[in-house]
Amino acid sequence: MNKHTRTAFMVAPILAVIGYIAADYYAEGQAEEQKVIQLLPFNNCDVINQTCILRAGEFEVNVFDKNNLTTVNATFPLDSATLFLVDKNNNPTPYPLGMLQSPYYWHSETNLRDLIGDSGQGYKLRLVLNIKGGSYISEFYTETQ
Repeated sequence: MNKHTRTAFMVAPILAVIGYIAADYYAEGQAEEQKVIQLLPFNNCDVINQTCILRAGEFEVNVFDKNNLTTVNATFPLDSATLFLVDKNNNPTPYPLGMLQSPYYWHSETNLRDLIGDSGQGYKLRLVLNIKGGSYISEFYTETQ
């Protein structure tokens, strides 16, 4: 074996490890980059009857209201969450959600049930979720079935 082949065998593993570490730093930087991703409703969103699922790729969010406590349950831990109830004049009322049991569950007391009432009409909601510098947003109507 000549000296060039021997040197290549010694340097190749070191370069492989350096490349692996550099790729990890690059991927981590891409994950923390500011981005906005839209969450789309899966089927009809009925927040009152607990059948509202929003999706973006592998990320899913369940939004439901139980006893005037609106809860957001996510598949990944959240840094913050805000729910907006939007009236007929397109004026949003923000409800910052607080962490319930873990970063997967967030809730706030809202008057969503009173706003929907017995009329059964849909009501516009906006949801903003933050995860590691990325924002997941959605605007959807809750429908009673």
